[in-house]
Amino acid sequence: MTTSNHDDALRAEAVDRMRERRFGMFIHWGLYTAAARNEWMRHRERTPDAEYQQYLEHFEPDLFDPAEWAGLAADAGMKYVVVTTKHHEGFCLWETEQDTDFSVASTPWKHDLIGPITDAFRARGLGVGMYHSLIDWHHPQFPIDGLHPLRDDEAARAEVRDMAEYRRYLHAQVAELLTRYGPVEQLFFDFSYAGHVHEGTPVWGGKGPQDWGSEELLATVRSLQPGILVNDRLGIPGDYVTPEQYQPAEPPTRDGVPVLWEACQTINGSWGYDRDNTTAKSPDLLLRMLVDTVAKDGNLLLNVGPTARGELDPVAADTLRTIGQWMARHGRAIHGAGPSAYTPPPDCRYTQRGNRLYLHLFAWPFEAVHLPGLAGRVEYAQLLHDASEIPMEVLSTDAESHMTSAAGIGHDTLTLELPVRRPDVAIPVIELFLREDG
Repeated sequence: MTTSNHDDALRAEAVDRMRERRFGMFIHWGLYTAAARNEWMRHRERTPDAEYQQYLEHFEPDLFDPAEWAGLAADAGMKYVVVTTKHHEGFCLWETEQDTDFSVASTPWKHDLIGPITDAFRARGLGVGMYHSLIDWHHPQFPIDGLHPLRDDEAARAEVRDMAEYRRYLHAQVAELLTRYGPVEQLFFDFSYAGHVHEGTPVWGGKGPQDWGSEELLATVRSLQPGILVNDRLGIPGDYVTPEQYQPAEPPTRDGVPVLWEACQTINGSWGYDRDNTTAKSPDLLLRMLVDTVAKDGNLLLNVGPTARGELDPVAADTLRTIGQWMARHGRAIHGAGPSAYTPPPDCRYTQRGNRLYLHLFAWPFEAVHLPGLAGRVEYAQLLHDASEIPMEVLSTDAESHMTSAAGIGHDTLTLELPVRRPDVAIPVIELFLREDG
């Protein structure tokens, strides 16, 4: 596949835009929210089509308010959204023109959901991305495999199914989405699984790029929206990589070269609404994950799972509000920031934006923090949340000071004199203004 210089320039702009934003909202929504037992419940419970149909017949999100979702995202400091258009269950959140009765048009709600979501987020100045599952457990031509809910149904396994027909359906639906809803900045496909091991068990009949027609599908995507960024889950190289539910120890690379990346994380371990899940991460922990990601030149895509009535559950909403309180005062250490060449002290992270270096203190030290390599390079230091000055001192091992007995302080070390009392914020941040000639 060849691309024009113009298309390459559009994608380069998209890469810069993604790195500028750094923090986004992932939305997982579908019929599984009615079961309220996680988006993989149909796989785990081996639910047959006839039983799953009850969720289609009762899906009526009467409290759906995408403007409220967009407001929570914007107030939390998020700059873009990625919304599920179809998850593995096969349910389409838009009124697709393809031959299926498994869309929002067949529910009591009847109306398109993707259009109002994309409109609401754009109205708040947020970018729009889409998630689309390559897998489809409802489509009659999708071959049954080791992940399919009907994998133990001998009659279903004996059916002759046509992957080429499903592939046509898949490509047509992606084309629909990319021509109906305006500019889509990211496309998150999920997922290729040839040779995959799921929860410790090898998956038989797993599918890969030849099954999806990944090269042709990517070419269609590029032709419809040349500036779009596509993830790495088609089974062929994409524009960015997507570590899921873990924080990389080091920035991801491909053939030794750093790559654009986006960590996708849940609040409570479940992507879809899970009523009885009580394992929510604290806002402080999620903020540390965000800072750690940006310090490694990545983005964080934090998931919420609306209920079947269309509301964000209270824990997710409260978490976003708490994150927003920190982001309101510390957002410039995240948005447009990235890694620094300087090495931070223990229990700290650096992010940097131009000549401003941000020291994120995961642990609050007593009286002082020592910054190797920064002597003579900083013109001013302040706590970011209230812009209060932090005194600085350049110390060497022979200086007559009560602070120089600390091991490892050399002539290139800058010492910041801290108040004994830790600031009342989730993560204290010190903004260091670097000298232009430093």
